[in-house]
Amino acid sequence: MPPTTRLDSRVRELLFRGIVIPAHPLALDRNHRFDHRRQRALTRYYLDAGAKGIAVGVHTTQFEIRQPEIGLFKPVLELGVETIREHENASGDRIVKVAGVVGNTSQAMSEAEFARELGYDLALVSLGAFPNASNVEMIDHLRRLSSIIPVFGFYLQPAVGGRRLDYEFWKAAMEIESLVAVKVAPFNRYDSLDVARAIGDAGRADSVALYTGNDDNILLDLLTPMKFGEDSGATELRFRGGLFGQWAVWTRKAVEDLRAIHEMQSESENIPSSWLTRAQQLTDANAAIFDVANGFAGCITGIHEVLRRQGLLEGIWTLNEDEGLSPGQSEAIDRVCASYPSLMDDVFVAENLDRWLS
Repeated sequence: MPPTTRLDSRVRELLFRGIVIPAHPLALDRNHRFDHRRQRALTRYYLDAGAKGIAVGVHTTQFEIRQPEIGLFKPVLELGVETIREHENASGDRIVKVAGVVGNTSQAMSEAEFARELGYDLALVSLGAFPNASNVEMIDHLRRLSSIIPVFGFYLQPAVGGRRLDYEFWKAAMEIESLVAVKVAPFNRYDSLDVARAIGDAGRADSVALYTGNDDNILLDLLTPMKFGEDSGATELRFRGGLFGQWAVWTRKAVEDLRAIHEMQSESENIPSSWLTRAQQLTDANAAIFDVANGFAGCITGIHEVLRRQGLLEGIWTLNEDEGLSPGQSEAIDRVCASYPSLMDDVFVAENLDRWLS
């Protein structure tokens, strides 16, 4: 049995309180080179916006950073930690540092070891490299990684490289003591409930923090208590917070929304209908940014486009030079920006942009 890794108590407290964790994009210049200045500015933006966690090296950061000819995995993770520590030292805050970990077991263990050495708290583990593996094989993979660094489980939707992970997988995963959180992002109600039910059935509702990554259902996930049974003793589970590409834009508003939801949950069981309407509006906005009309082809460039319009990024360039906005996507973003100004934090960004870029 691999040894157990322990999560810092301050990180555990933050995870279970519920926090905003943006999935960090990758800033490139017009020559498709790593733009350190704007990468640092993005991190500063998220932290000043009130995010208490940041995920680096994940899908939104572009998996291609790991390709040997690109060689950006280590520099991107290093700059992320360096910038976060500057904020921690200046503010006294503790920020939850999440590193994306991918690939077969050998690659993933190497990435996990590097992340731990840098000071990341958790590894968000993608199982995209195991399209045909059995549950037993994937659980063994997670268990081995958990001996290096605490694990943030990840249910990634198949449309962007994930695979179906059934109830039995998640029930078995709950036996891994160092699996301390799960990002649920299959964009599917049935599959999302499988994860929550497995956590409850395993008796780990108080030791595994449930985080939504369902960009199509952000606010409804956060607003909805779940119970798998009608008797008074049925365990209640809630999504504590979220880890999103969507929260890589308009982050200040995301922080305000999550804070308001937590306050409502502590004061009353009644959710105003206006919040159900806001949930629908955020999903509509996400459809434009994530390019749902074209099978998510422009999801990363859509995020970049919003950040470009705010001045945080110089352009929407990605490591794949053939990527760009899909036909009609820019107009769709125009529409949702005009329709839902209360979702946006343009004023906050404009007031602080020069300082973040300095």
